[in-house]
Amino acid sequence: MLSVIFGKKSDHPLADVKSAQEVLDHLPKNDAYKSLLELTEWIESVAELTDLKLDQRFAVLRLLDEAAQPYARKLAREYFTPFEINKFQENRLWLALSNFSRHTALAYYVIFHRYCDSDKGSNALKAQLPLLTTRTVHTLMWQLKYICARYGQVDNTIWANLIRVYRHAEQHQYLNTPVTLYPGMTISTSVNCEIGHLLLWYDIGLNSLNPLQMHLTERLIAQHSSTINIHPEISEQSRLYFDLNRPAEPARINLGITVHPAMRFIGTPTMQARLEELMRVLNKNNVPDYLALGGNYDAEVVRKATQHLLNYLISPPTRRKARRETTVSLNILNGFDKLFAHSNPSIEPAKDEPIRWITEDISMSGFSSILPKGNDNIGISTLLGVQPEGAQHWGVAVVRRLLTVDDHQLRAGVEILANRVAGVLVSLVGGKRDVSFPALWLYPQHDETHPSQQLLLMQADRFMPTQSLKTEINGKNYLLIPIGLQGQGIDYDLAKFKLIEQDVEEDK
Repeated sequence: MLSVIFGKKSDHPLADVKSAQEVLDHLPKNDAYKSLLELTEWIESVAELTDLKLDQRFAVLRLLDEAAQPYARKLAREYFTPFEINKFQENRLWLALSNFSRHTALAYYVIFHRYCDSDKGSNALKAQLPLLTTRTVHTLMWQLKYICARYGQVDNTIWANLIRVYRHAEQHQYLNTPVTLYPGMTISTSVNCEIGHLLLWYDIGLNSLNPLQMHLTERLIAQHSSTINIHPEISEQSRLYFDLNRPAEPARINLGITVHPAMRFIGTPTMQARLEELMRVLNKNNVPDYLALGGNYDAEVVRKATQHLLNYLISPPTRRKARRETTVSLNILNGFDKLFAHSNPSIEPAKDEPIRWITEDISMSGFSSILPKGNDNIGISTLLGVQPEGAQHWGVAVVRRLLTVDDHQLRAGVEILANRVAGVLVSLVGGKRDVSFPALWLYPQHDETHPSQQLLLMQADRFMPTQSLKTEINGKNYLLIPIGLQGQGIDYDLAKFKLIEQDVEEDK
């Protein structure tokens, strides 16, 4: 069979049946990293291989891609892990997976491009065109995924290639032709499903997610991609569109949109209902067996990703307050412990100095800033202490968005939680009087009188929904009755409490 596919005339090492099989037989099968690197090199060579017919090149690429899938899946599980991995291992995995996805996407697209130009072997490839184009879109999806995992800027070539594939599939009427993407998969897909999957996922606000949440939302959308519709007519259910004449990322539909024949509209008429049903299962601490997430994940982690998708479907995020371009010098502290030490007068702060950031724009609710070099440990949901130059008090903020800009620097979009915080010690009601733990008391944004509800930042996993707390601040005692968790990060819980002022005698 392989000799029929490859033939005998090419000098390429994979064009001879014996040497091709030897390449695969001699892969270091117990080392996924090395095997993927080696297969990536062979896939890269396929994109430049011109002495084989197109159907033969596609057969070579399929062979290599399918051989690489188990290794790529294994490394992806290690990269998109709920556990912290060291920076060296993270970079190593990202480079291997990013290079593999990029070269594989290019190799498939080159064959598609040559098919459109009627290269030799095009007729023999025609029957496999739905599989070729579906895999082209699928590999573009993974290329995009690893760009986004580093908050990188997306080359417009991806959108141009995607639109060309869509236009060809639409013109030749195979958009919805079902294919089995890889051997062993039980669910079929299509060019239409894969394009809808990619475009919807890219629009959900990826720069506000960490890499694990990006991965899980992508897998969840893939699971429900059959609910995504792409139509030439706009309807009440349409939420996104793309233009066949203008390659660009998908855009959200607004009231002033001018519709023309080259526009295609994306809708999700039944996805919300399916995700709501999934949430009911996840809320029972169960992850359904049918979910193909590329790894084993706790129900709570999957629930957060599902909730993000539901929030997007119900009400796509918009900026609450307009920002104005201005430069403000800020002192920045990274993490709960440093901020607590600087905001509690009874504690001597550590010797490490705050980092200086300069804002690009700012509003009442947040700011953006190009991060100075040496801030590699800044990520989505990182807790920051913020002190404008000349101010006496520290405020607190959370990193919500990241984007890589020129010179590989990161731009952070930051939400301000409070302009003033105070480090306090809290203890459990009914617990030992001499046992307490640190917390950050968030003053209201515009009024420093104590409201009936209070936000408190605590160390990670300290919040207990059934446990009341007590504390003292500004000479007054308070009872804090838990309402609910408002947010979490690696080193903190953000929780809301009902606030009751107590007399000194009442607290005894």
